Order: sequence, then structure tokens, then C-alpha cells
Amino acid sequence: MKRMLLLNAFIACCLANHANAQHWTPLFPGNTLAGWTTQDGKPVKSGWQNSQGTVRLDPSSGRGGNIITDRDFGNFELVFEWKSSQAGNSGIKYRVKKFDGRILGCEYQMLDDEAFPTLNPKQKTASLYDVYDPQFSGNLHPYGQFNQGRIVVCGNRIEHWLNGQLVTRACVGSAEWNARIAKSKFADVDGFGKNKWGRIMLTDHNSQIEFRNVFIRESTVRSHSRPRASIFKRRLLSFGRCR
Repeated sequence: MKRMLLLNAFIACCLANHANAQHWTPLFPGNTLAGWTTQDGKPVKSGWQNSQGTVRLDPSSGRGGNIITDRDFGNFELVFEWKSSQAGNSGIKYRVKKFDGRILGCEYQMLDDEAFPTLNPKQKTASLYDVYDPQFSGNLHPYGQFNQGRIVVCGNRIEHWLNGQLVTRACVGSAEWNARIAKSKFADVDGFGKNKWGRIMLTDHNSQIEFRNVFIRESTVRSHSRPRASIFKRRLLSFGRCR
């Protein structure tokens, strides 16, 4: 009897895990760049390549420019692995929209930090670019090795994770947020980051970058719900309310 109960519990756990896994959507399925366009909405024809879910930007084959999703995302958890070249520079922007003709969004910076020792901390890896600097450092893998990244956006709350560690937190619209924006490159952009929806963008800064295992899980739940644990099975701090 005890063995049967344990077996039933195991089966139930497996089914639950399978159901949870179904909430994740690959952003680069197969060998295409379907679902992504250039900033002006045209097909991606140069620079970027997808091979079985591993996406590479190789500037030697021609500049591809920034690429964006063909749809908007609101509350979500985005997980990905990325690898930089020596002195490489790239980023993932989210909630991207036009601000008076400028296409902008919050950015998870990806950089070969060792190549830029004097750079402003607000522009280093896993920063919320030029707004919030990472609160922890030292767990970045060197160029040529994959890192695990994670972005969680829930209402006004933002988290940036690097290799399993929460390194940057922000609350959009808070007094601290407004003060930091006023000292950033976005000081003249009315409402920067305060939009609830937008595209996701991979940036082209004319250096090699590689992504794999890029998955997104959207959340439409409000009130006291919290995002589930990431596929990297790392600890997730509660956001509280998504609003």
C-alpha cells in the first residue's frame, strides 16, 4: 500500500512538471528566425543565423542590425544562455517601443567585462543598462564560455539574474527609479521603461555573440501570484503583486 502511494505521488509529480514545462515557449525553434524581424519590420537576412536553436551573430558575414520579436510581451520570465567574444558587447532589450521615433527599452547588458575595467558599473554585464548597476559581481564566466541569464518582469518589478544569482533589482516608477533615470542617458525620454508591454530585442553592437536555450514564459496572473521557478532550477524571490 505504501509503495502504491509513493508511486502515485511520483506520477503526479511528473505530470505536474510536464504541465509546467508546457508554459515555456522557445523563441528560436528549429533553424529559422521566424518570429523575429529587423527594426523596420523586414525579414532578417544577414548577420544573424539560427542552427537548431543556437543563434549566432557574426559581423564578418555582414551587419544584421538589431532584431526584435514580431509581437509584444508584458509580464514574463525569460531564460537564456549567452556567450561573448573577446571584448564583445551585446544586450537583450525588453518592453521595447518607440519613444518619439526612438526605439528603446530596458536592457540586460552582456559584455566581456574584463576588457572594459574602467567602464561605468551601470553599463556592465547584467546591469539594467545605464540605470542600475549589478549588486553582485564575480560570477561572470570569461569570454568564450556560456553564461546563464534570466530576466523576470512582473508589473513594475524587474530582476536580472546571472549564473543563478540575482544581481539587479528595480521597481519602475519608484522614487529611486525616477532619480536614476534622471541621471541616465534616458533622462530626456518621457516615460522610459514605464510602458507595460513591448517587444524583445537582441542588439547588434558589431561583435560576435551567441545564444542558446532561449525560452520565455508569460504571466497573465495578477494579485499575489509569483512567477514559477526557472528551468535552471534556481531560487526565485517573490515579487508580491504584479501591477
